[in-house]
Amino acid sequence: MRSIQKSQSKAQGAKLEKRKAIGARFVLLRPAGYPLKSIFQEHPVVSDAKLFERYAQEQWYGEKLAPGCYLFDSRLYPDFAFQVIKVYPRSSVIGSQTTIKVEQKEKPKNKVVYDVRFADVIGQETAKRKVKIVEKFLADPEKFGRWAPKNILFYGVSGTGKTMIAKALSAETGVPMLAVKSTSLIGEFVGEGARQIHSLYEKAAEMAPCIIFIDELDAIALDRRYQDLRGDVSEIVNSLLTEMDGISNRKGICTIAATNQIEVLDASVRSRFEEEIEFKLPNMDERLMLLEKNAATLPLEMENVDLKEIARQTAGFSGRDLVEKVLKAALHHAIMDECNITQKHLEETVPLARKEYRQPPKAMFS
Repeated sequence: MRSIQKSQSKAQGAKLEKRKAIGARFVLLRPAGYPLKSIFQEHPVVSDAKLFERYAQEQWYGEKLAPGCYLFDSRLYPDFAFQVIKVYPRSSVIGSQTTIKVEQKEKPKNKVVYDVRFADVIGQETAKRKVKIVEKFLADPEKFGRWAPKNILFYGVSGTGKTMIAKALSAETGVPMLAVKSTSLIGEFVGEGARQIHSLYEKAAEMAPCIIFIDELDAIALDRRYQDLRGDVSEIVNSLLTEMDGISNRKGICTIAATNQIEVLDASVRSRFEEEIEFKLPNMDERLMLLEKNAATLPLEMENVDLKEIARQTAGFSGRDLVEKVLKAALHHAIMDECNITQKHLEETVPLARKEYRQPPKAMFS
């Protein structure tokens, strides 16, 4: 009985102490997140500053404040933490007259960070011609109305320039691009990926006109004949289809997805794309142009090198193969040999690259 009376008297004393403390005039809070990993990935957004202030005053009435301390929500977002950034006076408590503000994230700025242009992309002339319609749409979305090119699928062998064309499209139009790999959408919890998709399109709507680029689409959109879909993957696909169908009526957004394996995509996903653009391996002339352009940027000189011969030997190589598996490998060998790049360095890389990719020998001319 005495212990109960003591605890009650302590509680009453604490309340009296809070009442006597100086009431804070101003508090600035910053969303800090959850103390433990949670399925909730995003911070709650304050839509009405005055309403949040009243909510905070009632919930944290009498709480002692100091810069750097934390206040934990116990109602709408249990355990979500807000860090105190500023408080005036410094030693004070939250009262009914305290002005409470929450730092707001800056709205995304329409900055284009890509320095790639269509002229920098060697070959893929058909692809460049077809994306012109997207370029015109992004320049004037209102002109197209319901006839806008909303969903485009890039497909072809890896390293043929699908991402590069998307970046060039963003740079040429001055329109921001939000890029995401499908594998990053597959999270630990069911529903996490679907929320990411929804947030991705919400952000794009704020930045519109905007490009959404989804790479490695086959990672989440495999035909059900090829795999048993996990629940989270199925939800991601359903969320993506909902956004692509335009149910939320988001204007000024063009979704571009890329895949190396179009033949294994689920029919329900593939049917949402009104245009499929193929990216092909470079021919002999294009391989030579790729080699010459990238060789010009190498930090070592090339002695008595016949790039035309290397182009002839590399039928079936993508642009990325030529840069990473031929030129870069030859450069590293030359550095180890402490000399300039020679024809031997280049020719030695070709069979090694074929072996690594397990490519069968192809015709020497194309």
